Amino acid sequence: MSGTTRTTAPDAGRRAGEGREREPAGGNVLAGTGILFRFALRRDRVRLPVWVLALFLFTLTAANNFKTKYGDAGNRADIAKTLDSPAGRAMTGPERYLQGGYDYGAMLSHQMIAYMAIMVALMSVLAVARHTRTEEETGRAELVRAGVVGRHASLTAALGVAALANVVLALLIAVTLPGLDMEGIDSRGALVYAAAQAAVGLFFAGVAAVTVQITAYARAATGMAFAVLGAAFALRAAGDVGTDALAWLSPIGWAQRAYPFVDDRWWPVLLTFVCAVALGAAGYVLSTRRDVGAGLRPPRRGSARATPFLASPLGLALRLHRGLLAGFSGGLLLLGAMYGSLLSDVEDLVKDLGEVKEAIEKMGGSITDSFAATIMVVLAVVSSVYVVMAALRPRAEETAGRAEPLLATALSRTRWTGSHFVLAVVGGTCVMLVGGLGIGVAGAASTGEADMLPRLLGAALAYAPALWVTGGLAALLYGWAPKAAPAVWIVPVYGFATGYLGQLFDFPGWMKNLSPFGHVPQLPADGMNWTPELLLTLVAAALFAAGAAGFRRRDLETK
Repeated sequence: MSGTTRTTAPDAGRRAGEGREREPAGGNVLAGTGILFRFALRRDRVRLPVWVLALFLFTLTAANNFKTKYGDAGNRADIAKTLDSPAGRAMTGPERYLQGGYDYGAMLSHQMIAYMAIMVALMSVLAVARHTRTEEETGRAELVRAGVVGRHASLTAALGVAALANVVLALLIAVTLPGLDMEGIDSRGALVYAAAQAAVGLFFAGVAAVTVQITAYARAATGMAFAVLGAAFALRAAGDVGTDALAWLSPIGWAQRAYPFVDDRWWPVLLTFVCAVALGAAGYVLSTRRDVGAGLRPPRRGSARATPFLASPLGLALRLHRGLLAGFSGGLLLLGAMYGSLLSDVEDLVKDLGEVKEAIEKMGGSITDSFAATIMVVLAVVSSVYVVMAALRPRAEETAGRAEPLLATALSRTRWTGSHFVLAVVGGTCVMLVGGLGIGVAGAASTGEADMLPRLLGAALAYAPALWVTGGLAALLYGWAPKAAPAVWIVPVYGFATGYLGQLFDFPGWMKNLSPFGHVPQLPADGMNWTPELLLTLVAAALFAAGAAGFRRRDLETK
């Protein structure tokens, strides 16, 4: 019949398949993995080597520091006796390390493996989330998978990058530690020590492989993985202090119970590897149950009508930041409470540790106050992580293309960036105060000193200007050099290295002064000094103003 179009079977098949993800010929779900893997390594050619080198040097520095400060067997026996307390085990590890001779190998594994496990877990989670969920959120994954790329290629490449980083770090540690010529550190123990850390890193790479399937947003996926990490550390600490069964619920506890340099047990390491493989497999299965760019958890339907506040720039920014703000507030509250519960045992904990006690007493005040001032640095550094993430949120909105429609309206660039900067400043201060509340309430309860709460709240508030300077640096880089904005992460890392580790390793004073946290009065051990507080506030205001001015003068970026 004239006017009709004949539809062939191939045409019908093509039309029926429109809108679905294109699979490579032959159904190879891993097609293109090698190319994506090499591309991911190229993108991380600076980031991952910095991670690996920093963690490697941190391990060597800690080992050499133990050799320098505890060269005598009697000193090592004293510190082992001191750490054999609930507070000591909560901060380090199980008491098995303290039985027998507390040589350098046992000391390194006992005091370092948990914290190194946290760092390799962070490295792995960020790597997997960056090369999977972030790619989908920005729309790049959809373009890539429109070509001859298998369904599982992206996740496989991301897991491969994380695995490579952990393996390289493990090899460096396993090969180098025996060459330090330290009592108790041998090749077999070094191999178990390195493998245990790599296993934890792979475990949390698997955790990230699951969380990136659950939510459609990279920040939420990363936050869920970090929550699992926090729970793992808390279970490890609770198990080392009380019921040992709790520690066996944590991969960090498994790594510690490999007892490197003591018993050199391989089966806990193998258990961690098996669970890592199982989590990775679960990530693959879950990825087949969702569409590209979507998550397994459907987004919650909002109200049909927005409130007047939500229609404002500040209201929208608060809606975007509220999950991050709540997560950091809860985490800082728990972290502060954990450290606050130890304040009553601090004097007993450090009485036999000559170097540690001397480093703490240099801050002035009682040992308890000096220890609390040291912990404030940790809380401030964690709070600065929120500040950086909040201050860089405009860049994520800009590169994702969500900022352009807003700025096409009557909304000015200054009001739009200002709303996010306000959340960084106010939110960071609130997060720090919540941490101070946690350590203050727990500290007052453990020591019986009611005035501990207001004093520690004041000590927490004293770090607010340093947090503002950190946010101001992020704003400055975002405004004038947005591609270099991630470099601001150096500030929290450097602040922790000089403010916390520097006191134990006796870093030079000039190194501390390069960090904004180094100019904050060490309350409650030290007296209040308003001059640096005022100067930091003025510097922060200038940095935010300069960042806003730079953003007004440049074009928007897209990816």
